Amino acid sequence: MTPSERKRLEACLTEVSQILYNNSDTESITTLEDIETVVREKVLENVSPQIAPFFIERKTKTRKGRQRKIKSCVGQLKITEKQCDRLGVNPYTRHSPLLEKCCLLLSANESYQNAEKDMLLLMGFKVGHSTHHRKVQKLENLLPDVKQGCSEVSVDGGTIRLRGEDGQKSYWKEYKTARLQGIYYGAFFQDNQGLIDWINSQKLTNPLYCVGDGHSGIWNIIAEIGDEKERIEILDWYHLTENLYKIEGKRYQKDQVKAYLWMGQVSESINYLRSQDMVGGYQFINYLRKHEKRLINYHYYSWQKIASIGSGAVESAVKQIAHRVKITGAQWKAETVNNILQLRCAYLNGQLAI
Repeated sequence: MTPSERKRLEACLTEVSQILYNNSDTESITTLEDIETVVREKVLENVSPQIAPFFIERKTKTRKGRQRKIKSCVGQLKITEKQCDRLGVNPYTRHSPLLEKCCLLLSANESYQNAEKDMLLLMGFKVGHSTHHRKVQKLENLLPDVKQGCSEVSVDGGTIRLRGEDGQKSYWKEYKTARLQGIYYGAFFQDNQGLIDWINSQKLTNPLYCVGDGHSGIWNIIAEIGDEKERIEILDWYHLTENLYKIEGKRYQKDQVKAYLWMGQVSESINYLRSQDMVGGYQFINYLRKHEKRLINYHYYSWQKIASIGSGAVESAVKQIAHRVKITGAQWKAETVNNILQLRCAYLNGQLAI
């Protein structure tokens, strides 16, 4: 902007400010917050809806088509169908793409009722909680695709509270979450096959490193991912040591077993456990036998940064999903769960970023 253009703009804005001030209830303005509220209201009602159409017409180079009214982040706009086509606005929608994204962003983080209140506070206009709900229900597949080859997968599960039917008590059901390549998240409710199909649809590398805790359900899913000959399964190191310290014994005994396991020396750790009188030792030996093929040389993998040795990141994702689905008193209908899980994962994946 040139100095002369800036001066002209300032002069025009001064005149606009005077007009807006003359047409405001100035007696009710007592604080800076009041001024902010009034100015935002006047700008959204009288200023930005006049500026945006100028940009729209210049960009689309047309005024043709039936006129539509669309609520946007800069106020209510009058825009023609031809202009909508050229700007990528979906037919029949009442809200602009950016406003849609703002609604989804709020719905991904809090209840629909709170999203309605926060939208009014942040944007200056109301979008009803039922509208937020409908937008989430209309979502199609938000699952991301790994752009590069996927060499690492970690899987974990969480629970969600479902609403009982016909006055019955609420109950809890599991969902599964996967983290691909340390970046991308996806979650599926009561649809393990959907999770498996999504992961297998990616470009999986050879070898493919799969990380999980000791839960059999996790390994049943991992068993269906990729090719068995190309898959290297890794038991979460932190889950392994958590089970180790459940043994009742002396500290140096546990530390010795831990040292063996850290170096991937499973036979040595089993032999040592057999030679020691530790309560729970034989149960831990059975645990090691069950996951023997998943016990790697954790020291080497960590030192060489070959793959993750823990599934903490995907467990963190489960906790972040719980931030939305386990809000106080929340109960869900089974048919609505997948949409909110995908929306929350889209937030974690950065797909709702402006």
